[in-house]
Amino acid sequence: MPEPITQTISILVLDDHALFRESVARLLATEPGFQVVAHCGSIDEAIKALKQMRVDIVLLDFDLGRQTGTEFMRLARQQGFTSKVLVVTAGVDEKEAAQLIHIGVSGIFMKHNSAALLPQGIRDVMAGKVWFDQELLQSAMAGGLDPRPHPRFTQRERQVLSYVFEGLANKEIAEKVGVSESSVKATLQQLFSKTGVHSRSQLVRIALEQYKDQL
Repeated sequence: MPEPITQTISILVLDDHALFRESVARLLATEPGFQVVAHCGSIDEAIKALKQMRVDIVLLDFDLGRQTGTEFMRLARQQGFTSKVLVVTAGVDEKEAAQLIHIGVSGIFMKHNSAALLPQGIRDVMAGKVWFDQELLQSAMAGGLDPRPHPRFTQRERQVLSYVFEGLANKEIAEKVGVSESSVKATLQQLFSKTGVHSRSQLVRIALEQYKDQL
């Protein structure tokens, strides 16, 4: 019986430490369905690569020497790059994390985590989930912007949103809450409608920016 055809995930690694990015490239090369199409040491090199090849997800270091990951995001968006970005970093503070979420990253993966978790983080982000270090996310939620009046979330919406922050899929949220998966989907649609977004990563960003008083 023939194997089912699955699309290969094309990955670009941007990190200014050669040993780390080459190690990540070797690690991901062993994973089925992954292809590291480029590993770059500078923003200029990465932007050039984006112009030349299809990239589904960028693994982005935040500290790039004289530049930061936010500069890459600005330049990549300017040239029309709309695919996923997973920040892989040794550390960012809560303000930097909030800024990264604001500019549209799909997750922040800490380098002190087990390397075995990285492939799952990539798959989750590609599946539309978010991947954030929970301690960092809590810090980002604790500081930052002044709350402004917005539509109120229901208790169920806040409950579902809390599990979205944890990176759970609809089926997993349904099991946690004790409702059907279709009910979770309906609650997410209510959240999307109230906040004016269309994806989980956008929902996390808007919730942190504008609805902190309800979290």
